[in-house]
Amino acid sequence: MNSRSGLLVLALLSFGASVQAAGLSKEELKKALSDNPDIVLDVLRQNKKAFFEVVTQAAQEEQGRRQKEEEDKQRKEMEDAIKNPLQPAVADKTRVRGNRKAKYTLIEYSDFQCPYCSRGYNTVETLRKKYGEDLRVVFKHLPLPFHDKAMPAAQWMEAISLQSPEKAWAFHDKMFENQDKLGEQFFKDTAKGLGLDMSRLDKDAASSAVKEKIEADMKEAKDFGFTGTPGFLLNGIPVRGAYPPDYFDGLIQKIEASKKP
Repeated sequence: MNSRSGLLVLALLSFGASVQAAGLSKEELKKALSDNPDIVLDVLRQNKKAFFEVVTQAAQEEQGRRQKEEEDKQRKEMEDAIKNPLQPAVADKTRVRGNRKAKYTLIEYSDFQCPYCSRGYNTVETLRKKYGEDLRVVFKHLPLPFHDKAMPAAQWMEAISLQSPEKAWAFHDKMFENQDKLGEQFFKDTAKGLGLDMSRLDKDAASSAVKEKIEADMKEAKDFGFTGTPGFLLNGIPVRGAYPPDYFDGLIQKIEASKKP
């Protein structure tokens, strides 16, 4: 029951009690309400405290229902994904951070300008330190249309990667650690500081190769149902949002438990 219907029910019950005492039938009650719609409002005004309590309770119940519904949905998605993990594109030439033969693969779909992605970056760094050689990380682009610096930053990173994947990761770190400075000049200054060929970089950033790489990342994210950022796949299991490191720890435990007979 929502708050509005709760108020209406109380009003009708209160009004109904009075007309029932008068011996009116259901049809007569309906006609009385139709002829006198202000009666409901009068009942509401006379029972403000009770109505407020109903509204509060209804809101809490609805919030709890929605939260449980979302938790159930995520749990089912996780259980299904453990059995049938999603298959992102990871090839021999894919830019990987960490051991290429690691036990766990963490794919991140992210936006350099998104504040939640900055949290995601910190979470990934924590996981990298904790799991070491057991974790490899793949960064994929999902620049959101309302972040005007996100797409240019993605283009710069991919252009840099054509010269040096290692320096592309350094650029990646610099962007998330300095989100308040994002812009063309900051991109150039960062690239210069990394000792890159700037004339080549300008051409590569505008190239079809870079454009197609970013578009492929975005399409893959969309195909997997990621509409916001950050989004993750841990061994093919989707994580939607900037969850803390312990959430991923729990997910790894579930992955390991699923391997046992």
